[in-house]
Amino acid sequence: MSLPLFQVDAFTGQTFRGNPAAVVLLDDWIGDDVMQAIARENNLSETAFVGPATADGADFSIRWFTPTTEVDLCGHATLAAAHVLFNHRDHKSDRVVFESKSGLLPVTRDNGSLVLDFPAWNAEPVEITNDLVEALGARPSECYRSRDLLAVFESKKDVLGLRPDFRRIAALNGHGVIVTAPGAGHDFVSRFFAPSLGVDEDPVTGSAHCTLTPYWSKRLGKRSLTAHQVSRRGGEMRCTMNGDRVHLAGRAVTYLEGTIAV
Repeated sequence: MSLPLFQVDAFTGQTFRGNPAAVVLLDDWIGDDVMQAIARENNLSETAFVGPATADGADFSIRWFTPTTEVDLCGHATLAAAHVLFNHRDHKSDRVVFESKSGLLPVTRDNGSLVLDFPAWNAEPVEITNDLVEALGARPSECYRSRDLLAVFESKKDVLGLRPDFRRIAALNGHGVIVTAPGAGHDFVSRFFAPSLGVDEDPVTGSAHCTLTPYWSKRLGKRSLTAHQVSRRGGEMRCTMNGDRVHLAGRAVTYLEGTIAV
């Protein structure tokens, strides 16, 4: 069986930056074990599988796999999937709606950017534990929890200087750890660590901004913000609060187009 595969750099306008995602297009769904094997073989932080939808209002269904597990929401691979449909499959509308484990996820073309419509996750304050401090190698000024832990630092320099112990982070009770601070040239910066999911540091993480956007919007008193994820590859997006949703706008570029045999 041959399947079309694309590799797309998301949340960037430049090849070799942003977050690379694989996108596999399916006429019919294949077994979960096969999808997991493909994701493991691709060895990227996420592989998105796009197939037929069943829900009213959806154009396609989407599922996301890291090299080790399936996840319930992924931003950069959704951006990559929309980019493929708009640019390589001639999707006629400027809007595509994905059916997913996190509900319907619309993506809209807007002046060269793609805008994700994702749920907003409000984070609750939690204790700064010694385990977290030892895992990050530094003490944050604040700590919150939504799906992920959110550790807030004083400066961009603090975030850039972190040298986390990924084994200790994997042992924490949670999906992943977001670290963030006020930006310099952007409203805020972040990094994201998810070794328990097979991704030590994710280059640019759309789903983390489901938590970051409500936090920084409230703290800065702004509805629309600019974000920079300061991983080695780096990536940028514009984040906007829209009621109980966040709009995450970014660009994407195609790196590879081919077929895989399974």
